[in-house]
Amino acid sequence: MSRIKTATRTVYFSIISNALLAAIKWIAGYFGNSYALIADAIESTTDIFSSTLVLFGIKFSNKPADKNHPYGHGRIEPLVTLLVVGSLLVSAFIIARQSIINIQTPHELPRPFTLIILFGIIAWKEISYRIVIKKSKETKSSSLKADAWHHRSDAITSVAAFIGISIALIFGKGFENADDWAALFAALFILYNSYLIFRPALGEILDEHSHDGIVLQIREISKKVDGVIDTEKCLVRKTGMNFHVDLHIIVNSKISIKEGHDISHKVKDKIKAEIPEISDVLIHIEPND
Repeated sequence: MSRIKTATRTVYFSIISNALLAAIKWIAGYFGNSYALIADAIESTTDIFSSTLVLFGIKFSNKPADKNHPYGHGRIEPLVTLLVVGSLLVSAFIIARQSIINIQTPHELPRPFTLIILFGIIAWKEISYRIVIKKSKETKSSSLKADAWHHRSDAITSVAAFIGISIALIFGKGFENADDWAALFAALFILYNSYLIFRPALGEILDEHSHDGIVLQIREISKKVDGVIDTEKCLVRKTGMNFHVDLHIIVNSKISIKEGHDISHKVKDKIKAEIPEISDVLIHIEPND
C-alpha cells in the first residue's frame, strides 16, 4: 500500500472514531451531569474538523508538481497542521471559559455511570494514538502526527475527567465542581500539546534542519557509488511527506564532464531507490583538488 493510501485510510479512521466518541461523550455528559465529559465532547467534536483538514492536506500536498508549483504542493501539509493547532486553541479556550463559569455555579454531583464510559474512552483513545502515530512515522506525515496527538490529548483530558468525577463522587457534597477543575486542567494541557504540534510544523515551513538521520543515510549511499570519493554539503528539506535534497559530491578532478554527469545520475538514482520518500536530489560536482 502506498504511503498516501496509508495516510488517507488512517485519517478516515480518526474521523469515524472521533464522530462516534463525540456523540457518546455529549450524551453521557448531559445525562450524567458532568461538564468534564462535555468538555471532552467539545474536544472530540473539534477533532472531527481537524481530521477533515488533515485529510484535505494529505490529498492536496501529494498532487504532482506543475508549472506554478515546480517543487510540488507539499507545503500545504504543515500549513494544515497550523490550522489544526488553531482549532485546538479554540477548543481549549471554550473549555476553560465554561469550566470557570461552572466552578462558580452550584450544581449536582456527576453520575457514577460516567466513570465506566470514561474508562472505555481512555482505553480506545490511547489505542487510537498508537495506531495513528505509527502510521505517521511510516508515512513521514507531520499533519498525521498532529492528528495522533489529538488522540493522545483526548485520552489525557478523559483521564482528567475520570479523576475529577471520582473525587466528586468519593467526597460528595462540597466537591461537586471537582470535574470542572478537571476540565480546566484539560484545557491547559491542550494548550501545551498545541505548542508541541506547532513547533515542528513551523520548523518545516522555515526549512529548519532536523533530518540528521536522513543526511547520514544519503552520505553512506553516495559513497558506495563508483567514482564518488566523498560527500561535502548535504541539505535536506521536507515538503509534505517527501524530501528534497541538495548534495555536493567529490569526484576525481581529471575525469570528463560527461563522466561526472553520469556519476551524479547514478548517485541520484541510488538515493531515490533506497530512500523512497526522497522525491528529488540536486547534485553538485566538486573536484577533489
